[in-house]
Amino acid sequence: MIRIRNLEKSVRSGTGSLFLLRNINLAVEKGDFLTLMGPSGAGKSTLLAVMGMLDADWTGEFELDGQRVDRLSARERQALARQHVGFVFQRYHLLDDLTVAENLEVPLGYRGFSRKEIQARVADTLDRFHIVGKKDLYPSQLSGGQQQLVGVARAIIHEPGLLLADEPTGNLHSEQATEIMALFRRLNGEGTTIVQVTHSADNAAYGRRTLHMADGWLRD
Repeated sequence: MIRIRNLEKSVRSGTGSLFLLRNINLAVEKGDFLTLMGPSGAGKSTLLAVMGMLDADWTGEFELDGQRVDRLSARERQALARQHVGFVFQRYHLLDDLTVAENLEVPLGYRGFSRKEIQARVADTLDRFHIVGKKDLYPSQLSGGQQQLVGVARAIIHEPGLLLADEPTGNLHSEQATEIMALFRRLNGEGTTIVQVTHSADNAAYGRRTLHMADGWLRD
C-alpha cells in the first residue's frame, strides 16, 4: 500500500538546515498494522503527517496504492487523502463550530454519501462509541478524553483503507484505551491498514510489527 524511498525533510536553522527526516525507506503492505516508536522529536509524527498528505514539504518518493504522491498536485493529494485515509490526531482537530454529530458527518460529505447514508452511519458510530448523549454538544463542552473518542470515530466512519493514528489513546483512561485498541485490531483483521505512533508498549502489542525512530532516522 505504501512505498517510501529516500524521503527527507528539513527546515532552515540558523545558517544551515535541520533534518527532521533522514533517508526514510519504508514499505507498508496492505493489511499491515505498523507501530512507530521512539523518543519525542524522533520524527514519528512528522513521518505520519507525510503519509497522511498533510505535509508536502519534503523530497523523495512516496507511493500510495500505486499512485506517486510526489508527482501529484496539492488538490490531487487532498482528494486522494479524503478518499483513502483516516487520521487520528494527537490534538483532536475537531471543528469547534460543529457539534459532535456534525463533526462525524464531515468525512462522509467529502466522499459523496447520500444524506440517508450519512445519517445512518453517524447514528451507528455514535452508538458504537457510546457517545449518543454527546451528539449535540460542541467540542468545547467535551473533556479531552471525549474529544479523543470523537476524533477516533471521525477517522474510521468512512471506512478508510489506511488509518493513521498519532498517540490515539493518549487522553483516554485505561478502559477506553483498551476498547479503542481492540477496535483497531478488529478493523485491521477486516483489512484496514494501520500505522500508529505511540509511546505505549501496550498499544504496540496490538500491532503486527514495530519500527523505531531516532533523530529523524528509521531503524528496525
